[in-house]
Amino acid sequence: MTAATSATEVVLKVSGLEAGYERPGRHGFGRTRVPVVAGIDLTVEAGRTLGIVGESGCGKSTLARAIVGLRPPFSGTIEFAGADLVAASPRRRRKLSRDLQMVFQDPYTSLNPRMTVSAVIAEGWSVHPGIVAREDRDAEVTRLLDLVGLRPEHASRHLHELSGGQCQRVAIARALALKPKLIVCDEAVSALDVSVRAQILNLLADLQSELGVAYLFISHDLDVVRHISHEVAVMYLGTVVEHGSAADIFNSPQHPYTRALLSAAPSVRDRPDGPADDIVLTGEVPSAAAPPSGCRFRTRCYMATDRCAKEVPRLETREGLPQAVACHFADASGSTAPWPAA
Repeated sequence: MTAATSATEVVLKVSGLEAGYERPGRHGFGRTRVPVVAGIDLTVEAGRTLGIVGESGCGKSTLARAIVGLRPPFSGTIEFAGADLVAASPRRRRKLSRDLQMVFQDPYTSLNPRMTVSAVIAEGWSVHPGIVAREDRDAEVTRLLDLVGLRPEHASRHLHELSGGQCQRVAIARALALKPKLIVCDEAVSALDVSVRAQILNLLADLQSELGVAYLFISHDLDVVRHISHEVAVMYLGTVVEHGSAADIFNSPQHPYTRALLSAAPSVRDRPDGPADDIVLTGEVPSAAAPPSGCRFRTRCYMATDRCAKEVPRLETREGLPQAVACHFADASGSTAPWPAA
């Protein structure tokens, strides 16, 4: 069965998003905003997967939580299913949440251990009662368990009776129970064994093909992102520095940070079509509370000039390049120059 939804329909559009946390102001007076992500623009189309990749602390999880409403953004817009989630009333937001679900990294902390698997999956139907009639819920739980590769007898078990991979399947089943248009996966497979990770990734791909659900897939694992994503956005210190198709990002990276990131992954570097440079970044990652002026990557980039300190590079498609790159020197030949030897 193929998805009925057109793949060209945009289900999520994020524009100028700024989000982070607040800390006490000077001498304990007031609150000071600390943006962890700034100026994020991205779209997710129906039935497709956008992978978000970057090193720890770059703002991937903050972005995910802002999109699903767990962390109110400071500014910007989040358009989902034609509605602005930032400006939506709590009642409207709760209604829209049916179509926007999230799978967290650790199912043991995101699912209620006191509930049975059946109760966990059916919990959302109490908030959105029009999805499944009460008399049909047991049958629907069984169908969802089968959909994610679990048996009917798992319905009466608790989380401590299941393996980590089985618990993550329950989390996916709970997200699917509300028949969403988009699922945000925040490091959803990073805590699993390699064999189980592959099973979950294949499951997500099969569900997308069958149901037409879109994914915003966040991970620091480049192999996982390459396997599941149609498009990839690379984040560094709260901003997107490169965005394009998965093939373009992995086969022809243009931003110096993207090239360094791919070089650090042996499975990517050692491929015949992998990056030729053996890149070792120097210097410390700056603080999101006090990012460098201009290009945020300039303090670790060998190509940096005075212009990089004064002017913020725009994320845009340059002549001769299929992907969008936020680098002053990105063109068909410039940013592919060899990285200096360490």
